[in-house]
Amino acid sequence: MRFTRAELAACSDRLVSDLLGPNCRLLFVGINPGLWSAATGAHFARPGNRFWPALYRAGITDHLVDASSGMSDADQDYLIGRGVGITNVVARATATAAELSVAELAAGGVQLRDRVERIGPVVVAVAGITAYRSAFGERRATPGEQPNRWGDARVWVVPNPSGLNAHETVDTLAAAYREVAGAAGIVDD
Repeated sequence: MRFTRAELAACSDRLVSDLLGPNCRLLFVGINPGLWSAATGAHFARPGNRFWPALYRAGITDHLVDASSGMSDADQDYLIGRGVGITNVVARATATAAELSVAELAAGGVQLRDRVERIGPVVVAVAGITAYRSAFGERRATPGEQPNRWGDARVWVVPNPSGLNAHETVDTLAAAYREVAGAAGIVDD
């Protein structure tokens, strides 16, 4: 599936539905959907995004999910059955996360904490240290497990899979994602 620039631009401010099931154990949190995700309705859908290859390499999925044309019902059911969920700090799609204000990230952070309280995952994995610091006012936060909990959920900051985060590789992403999946009981440590 390919989109023109105009088609992608028309997706600005669209929302992408959360991927959540009743037994969510591991909730991945993106910053906000990109335009490709908004066009397809699937999280981390842009071709070349390293999220899905990292989940596969980490053993979280048993096959490589291809969300570039949208998420299949079978893949959605598979992830939900595994106890994996996906949401975002900010719901609206933008071309880049730089289009989000600190106030918008902070408001999204408040809403996310409320959502986590309702969902009740074992682990929340926020993808991106800069967004985490802005959204939650934790200026000194470092990657990894955070000292605070949201309800009963352990909170982690994991690397953002965006290609803009060039110093991360699929292997380093997979290692971080496997660690949170182990903590959530999705994979064996």
